[in-house]
Amino acid sequence: MKVTFMGAARTVSGSCYILECGGKRFAVDCGMHQGNREIEKRNWNIDAYAPKKLDFILITHAHIDHTGLLPALVAKGYRNPIYCTAPTRDLLEIMLLDSAHIQEMEAEWDNRKQRRTGGDMIKPLYTVADAERTTPLFAAIQYSKTFEPAPGIKVTYKDAGHILGSAFIEIEYEEDDKLTKAVFSGDLGRPEQLIVNNPSDMECADYLFMESTYGNRNHVDEKGSLDELAEAIAYSYGNGEKVVIPAFAVERSQQIIYSLFLLKKQGKLPADMPIYLDSPLAIRATEIFRQHPEYFDEETQKYIRNGENPLDLPNLHFTQTREQSQAINETQGPAIIISASGMANAGRIKHHLKHNLWRPGASVVFVGWQGVGTPGRKIVNGADKITIFGEEVLVKAKVFTINGFSGHAGRDELLNWLGTMQGKPIKVLLVHGEAEVQNEFAKLITEKFGFEVHIPEYMEVLELMPGKELEPVVDLEVARPRVDWEFLLADSETLYQELRNRLRDVEKRPWVDQAELRDKLLDINRTIVELVSEM
Repeated sequence: MKVTFMGAARTVSGSCYILECGGKRFAVDCGMHQGNREIEKRNWNIDAYAPKKLDFILITHAHIDHTGLLPALVAKGYRNPIYCTAPTRDLLEIMLLDSAHIQEMEAEWDNRKQRRTGGDMIKPLYTVADAERTTPLFAAIQYSKTFEPAPGIKVTYKDAGHILGSAFIEIEYEEDDKLTKAVFSGDLGRPEQLIVNNPSDMECADYLFMESTYGNRNHVDEKGSLDELAEAIAYSYGNGEKVVIPAFAVERSQQIIYSLFLLKKQGKLPADMPIYLDSPLAIRATEIFRQHPEYFDEETQKYIRNGENPLDLPNLHFTQTREQSQAINETQGPAIIISASGMANAGRIKHHLKHNLWRPGASVVFVGWQGVGTPGRKIVNGADKITIFGEEVLVKAKVFTINGFSGHAGRDELLNWLGTMQGKPIKVLLVHGEAEVQNEFAKLITEKFGFEVHIPEYMEVLELMPGKELEPVVDLEVARPRVDWEFLLADSETLYQELRNRLRDVEKRPWVDQAELRDKLLDINRTIVELVSEM
């Protein structure tokens, strides 16, 4: 079997692995690349996926970093089955339409500027029509029932316990009279996580493609997370201000509602404090969760049998329209606002941060991983101010980072799951993680189990043949293009020298012109100060 790593290689997004065996070519996941500008450029390299040559696609779960490029493949001619569980199918029907709408809107915003400046028009990555052509391709699969998407390739979905309907995927195939088993973890959930079941055990494998998002640290327990959330609520309630919670629309928003339900039962949620779920996508996702109670864990089903639905709260308001969303920030007094996106880099959450981040009595609660370069990452790292809609906003609100709500298994939980593997030693390929974290986690795996561990690069190609050494084929100029710092700094120094050379002419200009130029230079210097502080 040959595998090409199309994403989530030394990064935490863009999960996609293209496999070739038995005369078939197929993919596990097809996620959108999220992060800085260089990472997101990869989304436009759709031809590298060769969509028309893919025979089928296996999807682990609905999150956009695992599925967000599916409509882009369809736009380029993909027309074959996309296998996933029933909840994943239902969630993707709304999530991909939402993603497509965002692609169209962002292209339109960019094109308004292009029209004013005479630039070339920009096409969206994909359109709503592309997303609508994608959904009929979904084929629902049940947990633990093996099927053959192609002759000789056997696939089994197991519960990954990450979000509703999430799965890790076992693939068995025979080549040269040898049976090989590869397992793709997708995103692994945490034991005793709210709503969903615990991850199923992994029995055995020759190769394990394992996520490593939190491979170097553990999460606090559920009680500790609830206590921190209660602290944030009490802080802002006492100050008459709002609690702003950036949360992904699927899974994290539902977890927060569930947590507020638990705090209400403990008497730690003020009875007169309104709660706003301000995300049309999160509202629709919550309805889909309610439609699949058979996927809930036993504790959640017990609450429902007793007439208590953890996804319902007396003070919970769904704000569908833009006008309803805007009205939240015009309302005086304390409130809890749950809004997307979870990294604060898009959507309505940016408006709520603009209105509340500078208020000393407000609180901002981060409940998930923050991508490199995102506003959420900057706030969590202690930025004094961030830019929102082109305006600098001070960070005066109290910032809470609660990792206990993460849907990803922590370090020890990942190791414990790996320990459920039985039989012969396996080769572990670490994916879906930041490089430094993966290096630490690889060392732990080798020390604890003695397994061989490999950390693939972006666009790396590997031949998987049991009993043979891995021989990766990598083009580092593609995987990690070298940054020519000397050239960049020399260019900056040249520009500053040219600026100095022109000062005599500038000093002859009217004072108003000089003041305007001075302000522009001050802005540039402030940017350089921010850059230096991040190094």
